[in-house]
Amino acid sequence: MISTNDLTSQVITDSQQWLERAVIGLNLCPFAKSVHVKSLIRYAISDAKSESELLADLQSELIFLNSVSPTITDTTLLIAPMCLHDFLEFNQFILKANKSLTKLDLDGIFQIATLHPQYQFAGTDVDDITNYTNRAPYPTLHLLRESSIDRALQAIPNAESIFEVNMNTMRRIGLEGWRDLGLRVATTTISE
Repeated sequence: MISTNDLTSQVITDSQQWLERAVIGLNLCPFAKSVHVKSLIRYAISDAKSESELLADLQSELIFLNSVSPTITDTTLLIAPMCLHDFLEFNQFILKANKSLTKLDLDGIFQIATLHPQYQFAGTDVDDITNYTNRAPYPTLHLLRESSIDRALQAIPNAESIFEVNMNTMRRIGLEGWRDLGLRVATTTISE
């Protein structure tokens, strides 16, 4: 179930600061600023404590997002502060999450991007600074409209170079530069 308690406020604040300071501030996602400024991002905080509960919340959010105009809500950050703290478990969960798209007949309409406090790209060391491009304060599923991605890619010259530019940005600022952003990162399990 999507949470509405006091924890929600802190999780949203942490996530918005991360979005503003890291994602937009470092230009890690050139598409993020527009939807943020227009208030088209939905922050849905799941109170799930298990994979099955989070999967149910994911399916509810996909159905919701599919039912609203992108001019109202273009994208959703489904944030799960109380489960899947281990990145390997989170990564395995994504297989189930992607199957939800097919189950709901939303494959090709939405895609799910992954963000996690312990995010690690394949072939990198855990402490590799480039992993921080996808390190959010909490386990997060970013639900994106394929049509919005297509529009954004057409508007950005050299969109295919975004990944490499991000890697270079992270190497340039290093861990000290990342810490200077002053982001709160969840390092322990949150409970009710």
